[in-house]
Amino acid sequence: MPTPIRTLALSPRVTATGHALAAAARRRGLGCETLREWRAPDGPSGIGSLYAGPLFADAVAGGLGLGLLEAPAGWLAELPYELTGRDIEFTTVAEARALRRPAFVKPPNDKSFPARVYPDGSGLPGPDAVDDDAPVLVGDIVAFTAEYRLYLLDGEVVTGSRYAVRGALDVVPLEEDALHGEVLDFAALLFAPGVPPLPSAVVVDVGTVDGRWAVVEANAAWASGHYACDSDAALDVVLRAARPAAEVGARDARFLRPVRHVVQ
Repeated sequence: MPTPIRTLALSPRVTATGHALAAAARRRGLGCETLREWRAPDGPSGIGSLYAGPLFADAVAGGLGLGLLEAPAGWLAELPYELTGRDIEFTTVAEARALRRPAFVKPPNDKSFPARVYPDGSGLPGPDAVDDDAPVLVGDIVAFTAEYRLYLLDGEVVTGSRYAVRGALDVVPLEEDALHGEVLDFAALLFAPGVPPLPSAVVVDVGTVDGRWAVVEANAAWASGHYACDSDAALDVVLRAARPAAEVGARDARFLRPVRHVVQ
């Protein structure tokens, strides 16, 4: 039975995805409210879900009583090589600063520093900008030929979009892409026995590298751009991924983003 959601909250940052999700929410009779301050509103708000970037979400989710689902920070590094096509290490930024080779380095579930190829660890932010124990993913450098965004609900792709070809933005609905069937077949492997689990509502990016399929990364649905995905289906995933904490079941409780307190 669908969870009753009264109002979808949006961050002050205006985005195309925020507009699309708001329109989808209104079509089904849900409220929609743009929060103007970096704190939860005083008193009862009726807010039951959220679409926002990680930093804003951290500032308001606790006060709103929302539970935010996300993939475990080390999920990508725990996948078998057959699903990633590259070696990926889950470590700390302090360890990554010691790298003496080029690598792709990114924060797993935040944007505390740019995710990109670093010639070596000396280019990573210092301890004055990012705590030494902050988690990072360090991966081999690969070039994806085509990349796709998939919204997953209970292990099924409910909507998807191609978003890049050879590193350049190239957006088309998944069902209009020639590799539509291959994308879905590969996505099914994410839920095969022995593969590290994901939340019931999540976004996963996949792509092709040297003619084979590979996972790019996992993203929180409540903070992901939808590209050419169906906005109504994407909203279904967002409403599950960001909902009242009291309504998060036992299966998803382990995927709750830790409550953080952000001072602005």
